[in-house]
Amino acid sequence: MNHSSVFLKFSVGLNLLLLLACTGNQPDVKPHSHQQQEMVAVQKPIEIFPVLTGIDVLERINFAPIQGKTVAVVCNHTALDKQGRHLVDILYESPDVTLKAIFAPEHGFRGVTEGGFDINDSLDQKTGAMIYSIYGDIRKPTAQMLNGVDMIIFDIQDVGARFYTYISTMGNVMEAGAELGIPVMILDRPNPISGFTDGNILDLKFQSFVGMFPIPIQHGMTVGELARMIQGEGWINQAADLDLRIVKNEGWSRDLFFNETDLKWVDPSPNMRNLNEALIYPGMCLLEANICAEGRGTDKPFEWVGAPFIDGKQLATALYAGGLEGATVEPISFVPRDMPGRAVNPKFEGQKVNGIQIRVTEPMEFQPVQFGVKFLVTVKRLYPRDFKWVSESRAARLWGSETLVQMIAAGKSADDIIASYQPELDQFKLRQQRYLLYRSSRAGNL
Repeated sequence: MNHSSVFLKFSVGLNLLLLLACTGNQPDVKPHSHQQQEMVAVQKPIEIFPVLTGIDVLERINFAPIQGKTVAVVCNHTALDKQGRHLVDILYESPDVTLKAIFAPEHGFRGVTEGGFDINDSLDQKTGAMIYSIYGDIRKPTAQMLNGVDMIIFDIQDVGARFYTYISTMGNVMEAGAELGIPVMILDRPNPISGFTDGNILDLKFQSFVGMFPIPIQHGMTVGELARMIQGEGWINQAADLDLRIVKNEGWSRDLFFNETDLKWVDPSPNMRNLNEALIYPGMCLLEANICAEGRGTDKPFEWVGAPFIDGKQLATALYAGGLEGATVEPISFVPRDMPGRAVNPKFEGQKVNGIQIRVTEPMEFQPVQFGVKFLVTVKRLYPRDFKWVSESRAARLWGSETLVQMIAAGKSADDIIASYQPELDQFKLRQQRYLLYRSSRAGNL
């Protein structure tokens, strides 16, 4: 694979050593020896690979597959080409394509609405196209909305986690296309946290919009690959009737993380502001159902986690003692605050929260779902009187079954919980293979 010039990544681990040296007597908060070696290195080179996303490939072939067609677009602010131009603007300016409608997912067409809030219909002032919300009372495009449409185009950046609702929206859009006989084109984008797959498989008894398909928490696919699996496994109505078309990425392989591409990071949602947060998210999103704060209402959502009753130094020490691969944790205190558009009424608003800051140093070694399990089990062990779920039903929806709540309550170890989902995960990985579009570029990876 060709690649552009190498640029440098500065190790965050060095900052941890400096912080611990300046925060008083904390001899027990120590990384393992191999992590200390990681943190000694100030610079680490990263090979950068040029990548074209689906929209770039479609532009390169002059929109040949959609010329002369009337299209509807399912997208948000992430639907940008390599020059930073938005898909809607490109289609509007194309003389050979008619833009009929825009469908907006959670967070809205511009991506500025806080998660969980309904989105209203509106009119796009530039193009005159109707913007229909499909995150509210209506979550699947209707026949009336799609009247006169020849093709539906989907282009949204996912983050590789089952609870991220953009993939649920994609499934609903595919179902609408199947039922109405309208082809669906997926403009593919890289999975920013690579093709690594881990986590509990969703039991369909706990199906919801934060978990619509029986896939692992960290699903390890691009949206194009996942769309192929949704159709191939019959997870939507009339799946066999769907005319599904994928415009593949070029230059991306399954073992690449987003910072190894030459693509520009665009926050896919208000609380997903960098790759570190995306890498942590499959594990730390579980805290949304727990008493612990997941960092909403701060500048570091999912990176800063904790609760008022936690001793950050004690927690960090315990996590290191339990084995921590590919990341560093350091004691931290923070005060969640109301942040319009990002976090309304966050947990422990206005209170001092003690906990840890998580920084991923080696993405290939870090396993976020397993880290999330270890975090919860450790907090339960250290603070049994304070640990609780704010919603066991939400925990079950996020995890995909009741086993996480039940096993933690029974005093099971993190290793026991992780081992409990491995047989189903192994079966999933075998089924997944037939739908994959990309392979690894480095021997022995994924």
